Amino acid sequence: MSQKSLRVLHFYKTSFPDTMGGVEQVINQIARGAAKLGVKTDVLSLTPDRVARTIEIDGYLAHRARLDLQIASTGFSASAFWRFSQLAKKADVIHYHFPWPFMDVVHFATRVKKPTVVTYHSDIIRQKTLLKLYHPLMRKFLSSVDRIVATSPNYLATSDVLEKFSNKVSVIPIGLDKATYPQPMPDRLQFWREKLGPKFFLFVGLIRYYKGLHILMEAAQGTDYPIVIVGAGPIEQELKTQAAQLGLCNIHFLGHLPDEDKVALLTLCYGVVFPSHLRSEAFGVSLLEGAMYGKPMISSEIGTGTTYINIGDETGLVVPPSDPLALRQAMRYLWEHPEEAADMGRRAEERYWEHFTAEKMVKLYVDLYGELVRHHHGAGR
Repeated sequence: MSQKSLRVLHFYKTSFPDTMGGVEQVINQIARGAAKLGVKTDVLSLTPDRVARTIEIDGYLAHRARLDLQIASTGFSASAFWRFSQLAKKADVIHYHFPWPFMDVVHFATRVKKPTVVTYHSDIIRQKTLLKLYHPLMRKFLSSVDRIVATSPNYLATSDVLEKFSNKVSVIPIGLDKATYPQPMPDRLQFWREKLGPKFFLFVGLIRYYKGLHILMEAAQGTDYPIVIVGAGPIEQELKTQAAQLGLCNIHFLGHLPDEDKVALLTLCYGVVFPSHLRSEAFGVSLLEGAMYGKPMISSEIGTGTTYINIGDETGLVVPPSDPLALRQAMRYLWEHPEEAADMGRRAEERYWEHFTAEKMVKLYVDLYGELVRHHHGAGR
């Protein structure tokens, strides 16, 4: 079977264009990239919309099943069983994205006998009680799939769950396609340069507990480096309150911005700070965007993909997690050593082109799909 006639079904709780988190971005990049190589791709996700329409995006089909209820950030949907079953019948390979416990249920309930791969985006970190209940199902699910993909060698080395299945884990780093990012317009660059000044640190991401922004606030005390925070999220207000209590005047909360502005800020910034302090930050897509734009990075060592993107003293600085003093010293070091900072940024971009392009990621996945299908047919199942 040539890859020309391969058909792949992706399954995850949310997808582009409804939401655009890290996992959705990865699915979108794989789906559009594989479509260019002649692989037919379907993506099935849940949507809160009453009418779950199928739409075509960049050469692949995004199908949605109606979201019925949500418990502990796990979406459930009655119609998803049937939709999944129908799409899976046509597929040659099913590509799951972990974690999403409802997906495991659908996998077993529909009894699909197709080659399966699961991209393991993150351990389950926060829902400890849920994890106890889910653990047997999770073990059964991961045992039953043909291949598990970790997004960095670092994560594979530090995940207790992946360790148990290491005989069937491949590593395929997440990749981004720079060509899909808009070119910043001169007037936007001018606007932000005037508003923020010529030299500032940038954080881009969802404002969630594990992003470590409270540590960045403490680190900013007693400094006058402008720090720009792009993104929205559940703890935004808490953070603004903290900044006010600490009397910080150098923090710019810009909220959620369109891509044109985000790219303008990535182009202009002096360096990227990414203080995530918990393993919930499994890779760091927005950290990688910093590398893609040739910026020196500051991140924490949490045993995940962040330290695969940012190599300490080579592409930026790596500090211990939850250590405001170390973070402040790292910012000071970059600020006071512009030539070294520029060299780190150059090496960060070289590393992006070498390891983290969408093209490279897609090719590895498409090769893997082909291998699974050949093995499936060879095993005469």
